[in-house]
Amino acid sequence: MKAKILIVLIGIIIITACNKDKYTDAPQISLKSVNTTVLYPNNVLTFDITVTDKQGDVQDTIWVQKITANCSLSDFTQSYPVPYFNPTKNFKGVFELSYAYGIGTNYPPIKEPSCFRQNDTCVFKFWMKDLANHQSDTITTPTIILIHR
Repeated sequence: MKAKILIVLIGIIIITACNKDKYTDAPQISLKSVNTTVLYPNNVLTFDITVTDKQGDVQDTIWVQKITANCSLSDFTQSYPVPYFNPTKNFKGVFELSYAYGIGTNYPPIKEPSCFRQNDTCVFKFWMKDLANHQSDTITTPTIILIHR
């Protein structure tokens, strides 16, 4: 009888642990998708980033950093304010960030490769801060190649 009770209690603990709330005070981000890993001139590069937050107060800042393997002249770090929206507790959403390469649009531009007339091999890093000053971890994209004109 004691063995049955022990097994039931262990089962309840395992079920409770598996259903533990996955949302945290600090925003959590992950890369959902990137539309291409080879970017040609006159195209747009789009990142979809999944964001979760326990309080839902993610309307502060997101940072983007471009790090180039072969030419740091075209690197950048830029912060963007997150537009206000009606927050909900246990928020989960997808933020879309887009950059224009060689075309005039409403998207921020990505500079053409700056060194030796060669392609840029780079990664992008993202992190964010919520209204309570909690900062997320940093995520890194797969390698992206910007084709020189």
